[in-house]
This record gives sequence, structure tokens and C-alpha cells, in this order.
Amino acid sequence: MKKRILAAFAALAATAVLSACGSDKPASTAAATEQASTAQETAKEEKTPGEPVSGGVLTISLSSSPKNLDPVKYTGTYESQIIGTVCDTLVEYNTELTEIQPGLAKSWKVSEDGLAYTFTLRDDVYFQPGKFQEGRKMTAEDVKYSLERSNQLSAMNRLDMLDHCEVVSDTELVCYLAEPNAVFLTALTDAGNVIVPKEEVEGWGDDFGTHLVGTGPFALESFELDQQAVLKRNDKYWAAKPYLDGVTFKPVSDGNQAVNALRTGEINLATSLSGEAVKIAREDQSVKLMETPGLHVAYIYFNQKSGPTADIKVRQAIIKAVNVDELTAGVYQYNEAKPASLPLPPGSWGYDSSLESEKLAYDPEGAKKLLAEAGYPDGFDLNIYISNTEARIKMATLFQAYLKQNLNINVNINTSEWGTFSEIAASGKADVFAMSWTWYPDPYFFLNKLFHSSSIGSLGNGQGFENKEVDQYLNDALLTTDQTKRAELYKKALAVIVKQYPGIFYANENVNWGVSSNVQGLTQRADGKVKICTPDINVWLSK
Repeated sequence: MKKRILAAFAALAATAVLSACGSDKPASTAAATEQASTAQETAKEEKTPGEPVSGGVLTISLSSSPKNLDPVKYTGTYESQIIGTVCDTLVEYNTELTEIQPGLAKSWKVSEDGLAYTFTLRDDVYFQPGKFQEGRKMTAEDVKYSLERSNQLSAMNRLDMLDHCEVVSDTELVCYLAEPNAVFLTALTDAGNVIVPKEEVEGWGDDFGTHLVGTGPFALESFELDQQAVLKRNDKYWAAKPYLDGVTFKPVSDGNQAVNALRTGEINLATSLSGEAVKIAREDQSVKLMETPGLHVAYIYFNQKSGPTADIKVRQAIIKAVNVDELTAGVYQYNEAKPASLPLPPGSWGYDSSLESEKLAYDPEGAKKLLAEAGYPDGFDLNIYISNTEARIKMATLFQAYLKQNLNINVNINTSEWGTFSEIAASGKADVFAMSWTWYPDPYFFLNKLFHSSSIGSLGNGQGFENKEVDQYLNDALLTTDQTKRAELYKKALAVIVKQYPGIFYANENVNWGVSSNVQGLTQRADGKVKICTPDINVWLSK
């Protein structure tokens, strides 16, 4: 490697060693993998420590600070973890993410033309008490209000397929779609489409995001921006009485600090661990490391509308200037992610491994030639925007080194907390932004949200990707429920997308959680959702 890039790797390595918090020498990837396997086998042999007991507060760390808990305004998984604990959706994915199961809706039926979904609701669901209602029963009017509000106001267009809802009775309503849409039920499982009471939304106005009220297992007691969200048990929860007295969410952007907090008992569950924190959690006997392959893609997204990267040759040059495999290895030194090739995770049923060969190889000389052909033989200045997480900072440092060394492009790294970052990324004004995307196995939730022209201006397609052929394939895929046919259409869209070189898709992260030994009943999902109390799950703390 060239000196400057080696220096960037060395700096990252030094940072990792300095932040190891007194641990032993770094284990090799193979050794770490063996340790993880041994830990998993040990866990299998462990017996549940007695019967579940009630009481205690589960404290969970989030890798960035949530900004707004209003379901129509949220943009990141940090908010959704809290929203999904306070509120419920009509339907929900099972733990394996293989089928939709009942939630607030007991059952549903779909019209032959695919335009009308009739839901029968539970009649034993109550909202948590708030300032503007005393904890009244939820009815179909609340569902209509919440879903139509999402359709009109969602920052991420999470329910754009809905036309309107019609209330039949207190426990029955019909949702009408503008046209058939194969992912409507899946969209309903998203935290942006939870059911909330109109009185609280309108009573609080813009402050509803800090006074969220829903029907979930825990009620929001207080929300302090950049500090914590404190939840207390909802004793009238329809699915089960939670064992826990409460749940507290705290932002801890540094993974090593999160693991240390696990050791001291300050927190019980650390989400989104990466880097040295994964190694520490693997080796510490007082901490359990839970790992599962995630439905996840980490990427660097280029502006398609303005600036140098609007030129496809510039995009190709930048991609060729970055050794993606080495960048991924530098960011994820402890086997916490796999190298990626495509803007869709391998766990999605729309993934096409044959397209991996379209990935541009590392070629600094070819990169220089392309950049010169595009009219930038001497390079230029470029701003990259990232959130303030350890993995993103590592990635941006390496990206900066590659582009300076190979193309004389000066990359300015702009780091901010999630709320500010997400606004910049959605604005279309960033030269480059880098983040990750995780959702469901259905390709719609990646390809439509990141590459359909209707998503321009939202966080997913903040860089303005627009291609009529891609739009058509994505539109056609929603008009049939035949998964085989849909998969073929998504693969065709994917083939067009990769030839436009919209970004660098460099990693598929695992879902990595650090858990204290007293946490019982916790189940990990590939989408990273933390479920505390559901009809099937009820987390508790052993004494």
C-alpha cells in the first residue's frame, strides 16, 4: 500500500489498541470466530436460571442519539427501537422474518383485485394514558387516522401505496390502495405505521415527538434529547403483562464505552457493536455476545444530480481508487461484517450473485485516467457526511486516504449526530454521504427506497438516483404477489442500478449485541429490532 493509506490503517489500528480498555492483545479473526463459536456452544448448554421474575429496569444503549419519536418523522433505527417499544402495528413479522402475523389486527382478508384490505381489530386494546386522553380503548378510527397520517406526512414515504381507509365499525376497517401493492402488509409492520391517538398528536402538535403515546408494552415517561428515553410498564398491555418495570434507552456512540457499561451494570444491552467492542464482548466472561447475519448494507452514496459525482466517469474513478476489500477489513477488524458487492444484502430473496462480477476492481491508474477524461486531472475538493459512529469514522478516514493518494481528491469529513446527518443526507446537497440500510428480506425495502425516483428527497434516495428503466421494473414488481416473478424483476432492476455506479457498497454487517448475563428471554432478529414484550417474547432480569 502507498504510505498515506498505510498511515490511515496504522492510525485506525492504534486507535483500536488504545481503546481496548485493558484487554489482552488483539485476537486474530480466526481466533475471534472460534471464540464466538465456543461461546455459542456454551450458551446452548446453559440452563435458564429459574422461573421468570418481575421487576427491574432494562437499560439499552443505542449507537446514536434518537432525534424525534413521532412515527411520521423518524428516520433511523435509533428512533424505531423506542417507537416499537411504546407502540404497536396492525401486523408484525415473526422472529424469523418469514411471515406476517397478527398484531393489533386479529385477521385480515384481501379483495380479488388486491385493492382492498379488510382488517378485524382486537377489542381489548387500550392506549396508555396521556395528557389529552385517559387511556381509552383503541378503535378503527384510530387506525384510519394513524395510517392516513403516515401516508400524508411520513418523512420516508413509508405508506405511499395507501389511498384511504374506511371505518366499518369500531373493530373493522378497510384500507384501499391506489393500485395493487405486494408489500402493503410488510409496510404496515414498520414503526412509522404504528397506531397513535389523535388527541395526543394534535394536543402536543410539534412536541408529540417527545411525548409519544401508543398501545405498546411500555409507556414513555420522559424523553431527554441526547440523554435518555425512560419507559415504564404498561399494565394494561393487551398481549401480556411485561415482567420488567421499565426500559431505558441511552445513546452511547462509542462501542467500547458501551461494553464497559455492560461490565459495570450501567446498561444491560448494547446494540450495534462493532470494532474492538466486539472483541471485548467475545472475550469477557461477564458479557454475552449475540451475533446473527443482518439484512444490512453499508455504503458510500454519490450525488447523482450535482457536483463532480453527477458524472458517471467520476463515480467510476472514485470506485476504482478505493480498495474496497481492504477498506472493509480496516473498518471491521473482528469479523463483525462480511464484504459486500451489491446494494442489497445476500439475505434478501432478490439478491443476484451473478452481478457481483460487475463490481469494479481496485485500479488506481485506471481511476486517474477516468478522472482526467472527466475533466479533473488535478482532482478537486469533496465533502463526505457521516454520523458520529465508530465504524463510519473509520470508513471515512480510509476513504479520504485512498482518494487523496490515488486521485488527489481532498475529502473533507463532516461528522454529526444522527438527526443532523439524516437531514443533510436527505437534502440532496451532500457531495457524498455514507450510512447503512437495514430492513426486511423483501427487496422493495432496499431498492425502492434507495433507487426509485419517488424516493428522491427522502433519506434513502437523498442523492437523487433516477432511472426510468429502474422505476418501471420496481413498479412492475409491486403488481404481482408471485415472489418468483417479483424476484426476477428486482434482479433486472439491480442489473441496471449497478451499471450506474451510484456508490460503494462495502459491507454486510452482522447484528451484534452485547448482553449482560442477567438478561433472559431475549431473541435476536436479522432486522436488528429489539423486542421486549410481545405475544411470544417477554424479557426479564434474573436476580
